[in-house]
Amino acid sequence: MSRELSRRMEGLSQAEIRAMTIACDRVKGINMAQGVCDTPAPRTVLQGAQRGIEMGCNTYTRYDGLPELRAALARKLADYNGITADPETEITVSAGATGAFHAACLALLNPGDEVLVFEPFYAYHIHALVAVEAVPRFVPMRPPDWTFAPADLERAVTARTKGIIVNTPGNPSGKVYSRTELAWIADFAAAHDLFVFTDEIYEYFLFDGRHHISLAALPGMAERTITIGGYSKTFSITGWRIGYSVAEAKWAQAIGAMNDLLYVCAPAPLQYGVAVGINELPRSFYDGLARDYQGKRDRFCLALQQAGLPPSVPQGAYYVLADVSRLPGATSKQRAMHLLDKTGVAGVPGEAFFEGETGTRFMRFCFAKTDADLDEACRRIEKLQ
Repeated sequence: MSRELSRRMEGLSQAEIRAMTIACDRVKGINMAQGVCDTPAPRTVLQGAQRGIEMGCNTYTRYDGLPELRAALARKLADYNGITADPETEITVSAGATGAFHAACLALLNPGDEVLVFEPFYAYHIHALVAVEAVPRFVPMRPPDWTFAPADLERAVTARTKGIIVNTPGNPSGKVYSRTELAWIADFAAAHDLFVFTDEIYEYFLFDGRHHISLAALPGMAERTITIGGYSKTFSITGWRIGYSVAEAKWAQAIGAMNDLLYVCAPAPLQYGVAVGINELPRSFYDGLARDYQGKRDRFCLALQQAGLPPSVPQGAYYVLADVSRLPGATSKQRAMHLLDKTGVAGVPGEAFFEGETGTRFMRFCFAKTDADLDEACRRIEKLQ
């Protein structure tokens, strides 16, 4: 038997997000490709992690996380998400939201199972499905507001469909699913007996007075929904890798076993710091987050509009898809490299988020930048007029 890569590597390649980050670093440009979140972390959270270290919180935690963090998450889920979760049996702290999603996929999906994914999609969701040998099936949404209808779901489902992914607020679209849309998904999942994997990592980044709705809070949905979230974005600690999943106990037990196998546990003192942040930061912190990022969104979308790159104005999260079809090139990747060459601003080619030809029209930009960097990016892009 010859040595070769496993079949799981087929179709997996370096994400365009990271590829554009590397290209941006080469020219010392402004990286609006990767959602690293350049804004500062709350001092309360940083001091909490330091306190955790000094208290001796430096060894393995239980496979599903520190009791302080699980308790803090249970209170937050009840108060903010409308989800009742037992911190002893239904919450699993993991290595970021992506780690939580991967553990859930390994625990609940078999090779060949199909999972419905709304398009545009977050590329790592697709990579995780492929890595566990599940099969993504796409439900295209319609720009500029990224809408869909119940009939779109019915066209995509087959006898092999086992789940559906809902990312709200969405990456890369910035879509915030309405209660009506979530009710459609809930009815569809119940009718076909599906798992629903929700990615709610951007739950506090909401614009124009919108409110976050967790699908698990809808009647009858807690038993089939795997709610995934984290604090990488909310607290600007993307390198800490603190995420979590919430599920009915029988599913959470299996997810926790996979989490233990993959990661053992998330970093203990950083878990403690996040718990402190959840417990001590006031509601005004989260309100300020939404207000500040709405301002960033408005500034950057205006620059895109003035440059002749019309944005699909996001309803939440901190990404925007812009129509770059007027730029030179036959593909979005060629257009992204043209933009980087002319302005020093890096975005992600739309092909990373679409299965079909629609992606050639779009680029994704991340506006989670410091005000100084965002203003400079706006100035450079506006020169494309």
